Amino acid sequence: MAAEQRRRVAVLGAGLIGIELADRIARSPQLELALVAGRDQDSLGLLRAAEMGYPTTAGGVHAVVDAGPFDVVFDATNADSHAEHWAALRPTRAKLIDLTPTGLGTAIVPGATSHRAAAHRHLNLVSCGGQASIPVLHAIAQHCTPTYIEVVSTGASASAGRATRLNLDQYIATTSTAIRTFTGTRDVKVMVNLSPARPAPPFRVAMTVLADGIRPAPVRTRIEAAAQAVRAYAPGFTVTSLAVEPGRISVVVEVTACGGRLPRHAGSVDIINAAAVLLAEQTAISR
Repeated sequence: MAAEQRRRVAVLGAGLIGIELADRIARSPQLELALVAGRDQDSLGLLRAAEMGYPTTAGGVHAVVDAGPFDVVFDATNADSHAEHWAALRPTRAKLIDLTPTGLGTAIVPGATSHRAAAHRHLNLVSCGGQASIPVLHAIAQHCTPTYIEVVSTGASASAGRATRLNLDQYIATTSTAIRTFTGTRDVKVMVNLSPARPAPPFRVAMTVLADGIRPAPVRTRIEAAAQAVRAYAPGFTVTSLAVEPGRISVVVEVTACGGRLPRHAGSVDIINAAAVLLAEQTAISR
């Protein structure tokens, strides 16, 4: 795509997710990274972004509005700030892709429902655990009617930045709501474990589904199809364990970061940033 045809985008947030996202955007043939915005000029993230040659500002969302127009703005800050960011950006024509677990905006999981993205300006990517689990759970719910779903996400402590730690309650609440929405299951339990183990473990999501009328072969086929769909944009996504028994399905998936600047254990960052860039690129192609 010619440079003048690429869509102009900005990243709000200069933490672990924001800087990796900026680097990923810079490699996209459809997107032009025009600004990385933080709130502290001396933050390590903004300094790192400047060293990488990206335009930066410490003016936060107001600097993004002033530097517009943008086709897409990514919010990689925290759940508490997102409502303010949406209020500031709403009068602009930018599509806002929210990587915080606010639950505001339309919940989008590309492996399950990416077709919804084009119709909405305000998209919420739920959480990294939601991005890893919902494609599988949505596929299972097309086969049977779950009565209970339990999801346990385990990530390396080193891959969880300050905003992620501050937003764990919102993470659990938003992921639970999204699983209910995508599967139609009312009884949902979500847990998160940040592991300090060395070497750092991969990002792992264990799912348990209780349901009647489970047939092993169709379940395995649907889960493999869902995994292939996710691997199209997050190649490190793998189903590492699958047990199908009468009344119970147990699935474990792992996500390793492939390429870029992330260590392999940072699959949680990899999958949500991959989803975000995919949606922005689809926006660029469709306009």
